[in-house]
Amino acid sequence: MTDPTAPTDPNDTGGIDDAGGGPPRDPTLRRPDGGTTALEDDRDAELDRGPFQRWVANSISHPERVYRAMFYVAAIFFLVTTLFPFYWLLMVALTPEGQLQDIVFTPNGFNPSAFVEVFEVIPFHVYMFNSFVIALASTVVVLVIASLAGYAFGRLEFPGRTPLMLLVLVISFFPPAAFFIPLNDLFNTSFVFLEPITGDGTLYNTPFALVTPLSAIFMPLAIFILTTFYGQIPDGLEDAARVEGTTRLGALFRVIIPLSAPGVATAGVLTFIAVYNEFFFSFLMTDGQPENWAPILDGILAYQGQYEVLYNLMAAASILGVIPVAILVVIAQEKIVSGLTAGALKE
Repeated sequence: MTDPTAPTDPNDTGGIDDAGGGPPRDPTLRRPDGGTTALEDDRDAELDRGPFQRWVANSISHPERVYRAMFYVAAIFFLVTTLFPFYWLLMVALTPEGQLQDIVFTPNGFNPSAFVEVFEVIPFHVYMFNSFVIALASTVVVLVIASLAGYAFGRLEFPGRTPLMLLVLVISFFPPAAFFIPLNDLFNTSFVFLEPITGDGTLYNTPFALVTPLSAIFMPLAIFILTTFYGQIPDGLEDAARVEGTTRLGALFRVIIPLSAPGVATAGVLTFIAVYNEFFFSFLMTDGQPENWAPILDGILAYQGQYEVLYNLMAAASILGVIPVAILVVIAQEKIVSGLTAGALKE
């Protein structure tokens, strides 16, 4: 029997623990020295933290702030590195010749006629047409050959498939300049059987001198992309087409390629943009004249004379040259995004 006159312990719960339904006890509030020392220690530890530690703690507590800050940083970086150069080109193009030194963030004057003068000074439209035809022809060649190679690597079993695929990828890392000397010597050699086509029997100053090396340079990437997509198509779909009487080639163009449309679009768009913007072979395989299939970069450099450089026309020509690629990307952006992100999720 308990003595009613015995001193009462303030920490004594009368035999009722937390499991018996009583309120939970906070050990930090029930210290022998009065119960508040632990809280004061926590406050002291918070004050002892440096700015970086406090920022990390706040970031963990509020991750949405970190995501918002990362978005703003990425957006600013994109604006500065991508859109600002394009904006500066526009400012230079709209500024009259002779007043370019006074540009700050707005054009010094307003001369939109520069976008018309680019076609009057030189036949810039011919240069654009040359680049478009060369890029389109190279893209067709790359997609046809890469589709056949991608089908073989992705859907067929044969000895040496993996080493051969690795060899293709290794070749893609070779610098294009390493191929120029032998190709330049070959394309400047006169061949009798080419005289009915080229006149002098050489490939120099012809579209073949550009389409052939550029197709070979950008083909390994297309092979790798299409191999990945073609290998993901279920075998049952191809077998059903084979049962209906089609050949492997027919199954490729009727079943495999339509089902791999995002990959084909990605490989095609990337190849087209790369060839359209290519400068090294385009500059060295032609003499820079529009009638000899000189590309768009030769046209932009044509505004640079011996005694004068028409910077406003060069800027206007650069903007006009970007328009076809921009239209292509806008049209095919959905296919490009789905093609680049394919395989990112495992279902």
